[in-house]
Amino acid sequence: MNFQHVFIIGAKGIGNYGGYETFLQKLIEYHQNNKKIKYHIACKANGQGFMDEHKLPGAVTVDDRHFTYYNADCFKIDIPEKLGPAQAIYYDLAALKECIKQCKKQNINNPIVYILACRIGPFMGKYVQKIHELGGKVFVNPDGHEWKRAKWSKPVRWYWKTSEALMVKKADLLVCDSVNIEKYIKHEYSKYTPKTTYIAYGSDVFPSELADDSDIFVNWLSDKGLKSFNYYLIVGRFVPENNFETMIREFMKSNSKKDLAIITTRDDAFLSELNQKLNFKQDSRIKFVGTVYNAELLKKIRENAYGYLHGHSVGGTNPSLLEALGSTKLNLLLNIGFNEEVGKSAALYWSKEAGNLANLINRVDNFSKTEIDQFGEKAKQRIKDAYSWQYIADCYDKLFYNVDKIKEVQ
Repeated sequence: MNFQHVFIIGAKGIGNYGGYETFLQKLIEYHQNNKKIKYHIACKANGQGFMDEHKLPGAVTVDDRHFTYYNADCFKIDIPEKLGPAQAIYYDLAALKECIKQCKKQNINNPIVYILACRIGPFMGKYVQKIHELGGKVFVNPDGHEWKRAKWSKPVRWYWKTSEALMVKKADLLVCDSVNIEKYIKHEYSKYTPKTTYIAYGSDVFPSELADDSDIFVNWLSDKGLKSFNYYLIVGRFVPENNFETMIREFMKSNSKKDLAIITTRDDAFLSELNQKLNFKQDSRIKFVGTVYNAELLKKIRENAYGYLHGHSVGGTNPSLLEALGSTKLNLLLNIGFNEEVGKSAALYWSKEAGNLANLINRVDNFSKTEIDQFGEKAKQRIKDAYSWQYIADCYDKLFYNVDKIKEVQ
């Protein structure tokens, strides 16, 4: 039986801590018995977030540059770490070259090359031509608005925006994980008449494997000075566009007797800057509790939160938001299109206007158990209806195996 070869590049690996990495793990797991598609996945051999398949259950090492994961052949790409931020561009280009090399070596015709994120726009033209010569097609997942992120300097932002435009222009299909991203691509780059389709990121509603009285969870709560259902939770990268300043300031204004537990990456400079503005260290309710990389523990922490605060303002369908809707009953989201598209009536919304979030926290603090449970049921149903990994995997099955019928999936 003929099967479709799909090369995926742009993620650091499979199952690492990150949206694309989790997406790949779930896609391959749900397609492990799919006889119609053969995956080839590029992974980082070294550097930050490099792929170590020994930590991935189900992976089988072939040699120091290859491993298999169910029906995926995974190959590692070395990165010159001295390149700094340009590593990501080098990585994608090196992976793209390797994809073309493997196609020629293995006589693979009509491949799909699926590129995650828009980092290599200025170099796309010649590689797209080579893939077309093999009878293949190039799909791009445009991710969120990387060029808007505050961490980048103006020249870097200019590069990301230029790269995005060129990738939209050259791609055969843009696979958008957000309806709002798809609208943006069609409007912003209408002169290129881009072909697009919408397939969301996924999540699940399975409860944590950990019991409420499991040692790992009980010890974590004790160590952080927290009690079940007596804390609000924030999970996300510690960057300005996730609006930590607004959330902490508003929580400090609220009358809540609960704690605010913040699970995030470490950035001492940003932390110091925030404390100078907010003096949050004087508020015993504000607790930065570090990172949690144990997936089952993180899910248990989410399940036992009184409410979840989500301030992400850049990007498409955010993985941490989907995980929150699948696990936490009360979800309080910044009222922007990306978040409202996902949460709909299953969540509550706040603006950055002074006092808005504080008032919302005061209101939900007094919710009855029935009100809380109703929001929890609606949140889980939202995930089941539109974001389950099975549904997302089925969408990709149709997309990849109907590659010659792209117009039908628009």
